[in-house]
Amino acid sequence: MAERFDVVVIGAGVVGLSAAWAALERFPRLRLLVLEKESRVAAHQSGHNSGVIHSGLYYKPGSRKARMCVAGAAAMIDFCREHDVPHAVCGKLVVAATADEVAGLHRLHERGLQNGLTGLRLLTAEEAREIEPHCYCRAALHVPTTAVTDFAAVCRKYAELARMRGGEVRCSSEVVGITPRASSIIVQTRTAEIETARLINCAGLQSDRIMRLAGELPETRIVPFRGEYYELRRPELVRALLYPVPDPRFPFLGVHFTHRVTGEVEAGPNAVLSFKREGYTRSAFSARDTYEALTWPGLWRLGLRHWRTQAGEFRRSCSRGAFANALQRMVPELVESDLRPGGSGVRAQAVARDGSLVDDFLFVTRGRMLHVCNVPSPAATASIPIGQAIVQMAHESCGLGT
Repeated sequence: MAERFDVVVIGAGVVGLSAAWAALERFPRLRLLVLEKESRVAAHQSGHNSGVIHSGLYYKPGSRKARMCVAGAAAMIDFCREHDVPHAVCGKLVVAATADEVAGLHRLHERGLQNGLTGLRLLTAEEAREIEPHCYCRAALHVPTTAVTDFAAVCRKYAELARMRGGEVRCSSEVVGITPRASSIIVQTRTAEIETARLINCAGLQSDRIMRLAGELPETRIVPFRGEYYELRRPELVRALLYPVPDPRFPFLGVHFTHRVTGEVEAGPNAVLSFKREGYTRSAFSARDTYEALTWPGLWRLGLRHWRTQAGEFRRSCSRGAFANALQRMVPELVESDLRPGGSGVRAQAVARDGSLVDDFLFVTRGRMLHVCNVPSPAATASIPIGQAIVQMAHESCGLGT
């Protein structure tokens, strides 16, 4: 006999767990279940990122990303303080290494002001070196509200709060079937059959596959991009966070320096096509994942449009010297031997059929189901308002809580 719940959330990453917690906060009587295929929460994107609590500097004014990031950053810092999650408000510098990049720096400053950031300051090279003595630049933008935390620890706290409010987080429970019925949905895992009145898909790297299991044909496909990091053997070279002016054509921010809450300084990430959705090494390979990526027309159109950029990213992936050269634009005294291999993450990037990268948050509702199709960075930063927004959408479109 199938177990019965009011709502099932698929995916125990930062978005799914935040949505579960928010649902139980708003509707305390919900019978809620979170299903996670791995043996722990935050096993993929949420546990393999840089830990940066983004300020909201980069995002298009008025977009969901901009609004939710600014609100989410403040909420995340308050959350970490309240629940004793490790964090530090350390600020960051965005540096223009060439005269051509200074105009882009000024555009970022203006965008940050439009998004409501406070404390932004344009700096001369001399002023920048007072904050980061080893950096080189023509000019810089100081963003004092940027912070860092441990998002895996945040996820564990979200799960704890959801359980305290009566929810269940069930790991090692991969979803293998979804069958919509007239008044409910049957969700099959490898070990159980579950009946639910509502379903929320927060499966991240597997979100489009969950949509297909539910009988939907998503208009985008998840293409995995691996980001690789190095650790600095001389962490004293960077005091806090140091970023380049990003290329506005891409949602990636370029290789940068991040001071982790644990004390290490990471350099990276690059962004290269991964041949496995959950592959964190260069040798990781999945025939299914590779086939699905390479047969998606959008990937080929993206590659033809930006092949030079991708070639550079691939070169940095294969060569520590090339990676060091990119970092030397910001910290000239860094040498190749200062870098030792660090971790890596895989970004679930939604790519449209025409080759465009879906840059904003994307949600799709179908009947009693809500699919979170694209929640790229700053999803972890903005996870509290994203979770609340998911619950509101599920309430309005799927009848959650009624």
